[in-house]
Amino acid sequence: MSSDSKLFKDALGDLGDVKPLVQERRVALRKDSKPPEQILRERRSAATRQTEREMNPLSGEYIELVAPWDPIEFKRDGVQNGVYRNLRLGKYTVDARLDLHRHSVEMARSVVVEFIRDCIEADVRCALITHGKGEGRKQPALLKSCLNHWLPQLDEVLAFHSAQKQHGGMGATYILLRKSERKRQENLERHQRRRL
Repeated sequence: MSSDSKLFKDALGDLGDVKPLVQERRVALRKDSKPPEQILRERRSAATRQTEREMNPLSGEYIELVAPWDPIEFKRDGVQNGVYRNLRLGKYTVDARLDLHRHSVEMARSVVVEFIRDCIEADVRCALITHGKGEGRKQPALLKSCLNHWLPQLDEVLAFHSAQKQHGGMGATYILLRKSERKRQENLERHQRRRL
């Protein structure tokens, strides 16, 4: 007998009489409280919510509120200071505009994503979103605060800043967008031709 078997038998001997547990051969099945149709509806609903999140990457989590008269600003690393200054001063031509007045937060969220994507497809580099200041409302500057939270989440947005007075002041925001893939390719080809 091997030493492992001997050790095992000795250990069992120390336990005394060992009796097997009595088991019932029944498995308790619990009835699902939900009918199959309801389960199917819940699964479809969950799949729809997932699809909506994929189509609209902007989070709806806690949004820090901004005061109506405070400017909002953002600049990604790599954006030159002179370019950002020109955006801030309203020196770029605004090629596309979006007005969010009378939009709910959810509606604005989906419209903003669609607007930014449309701008990229149309090779728009500078856009203006008018959101208002929301003065006199229960939650002033709500859409402005949402934009301040959402725009940095979009890779297409290089920078943004509250607009100059002639474009809506603190109730509007300039947005600098990255070049479309087509424009980038054109730039690359133009610079390569110069070298030849």
